[in-house]
Amino acid sequence: MADFPNLSRRGFLNRSAAVGGALVVPGLLSACSRTGAGAVEGEGALVKLRKQGFVRVAYANEAPYGFLEGSELKGEAPTLHREIFKALGVDELKPTLSEWDGLIPGLQAGKYDVVSAGMAITPERCANALFSEPEFISPTALMVKKGNPRKVTDLASAKAAGITVGVMAGAVEGSYAKGAGIAEDRIRTLQKPQDGADAVKGGRVDAFLLTGISLRWLARTNPGTEVTEAFLPELDGKKQYSPGGAVFGQGNEVLRDAFNRELKKIVSDRSRYVSLLAPYGFGATEIPPATLKTADLCKG
Repeated sequence: MADFPNLSRRGFLNRSAAVGGALVVPGLLSACSRTGAGAVEGEGALVKLRKQGFVRVAYANEAPYGFLEGSELKGEAPTLHREIFKALGVDELKPTLSEWDGLIPGLQAGKYDVVSAGMAITPERCANALFSEPEFISPTALMVKKGNPRKVTDLASAKAAGITVGVMAGAVEGSYAKGAGIAEDRIRTLQKPQDGADAVKGGRVDAFLLTGISLRWLARTNPGTEVTEAFLPELDGKKQYSPGGAVFGQGNEVLRDAFNRELKKIVSDRSRYVSLLAPYGFGATEIPPATLKTADLCKG
């Protein structure tokens, strides 16, 4: 598998409070505007997609969420979206590469129909686009040396063992570690995921804290390491799910709702979900709970 240097950037953008959403210019035209008769163009969007035989999707080339390998679009989002759109009668995903901060503006400008990039659902982004129901959650895990010599399983056990934990600069895992009571002198800041894996292998940290999704992907190319079972950290007594989903243009509720109906069939079927997404490091721990709703996430 190719090396994807943007993995650290994807992790930062998915979880850092510093990035709430893409910059959107007021007045930028939506891909799905109101017609003169008052109808929404989204009502006919699925019919149009079926007739043309493809849906235009945007990706940011960030593994394992959405990336091009050779000429094939792979990753969590394209794999899931391909399955859903086939069920809706649209057989092909036609990809467009975008910088991360251009995904939502490009959607608004009508450059594509759906963002297939594992984008985190935040209130700021909800103000400028329509999100599907959550496709996944991003529980946290720990990368440790093979055999897990300190026998850590979560942040509570890491604190009890007095280990040194690595976190990525600017990402929210640092706040998770501090919130769990790990002393600041036991927290090491690293610049990118590979730095964390190298620090574990070299003994500079006892564990590297990141999402289980990213760590399982990272472990593929870092023998001598293993990843603990994922867990949900808490901040101020609230579980941190970090959910992501597909993104549609405003006014395209009908297409979004049709997508959601097929998505529900997949996330409700544990074995199907895992078989589809296991190649990208997603497992049963990434299945969003039925009670986690985009409408609530958009309220903050």
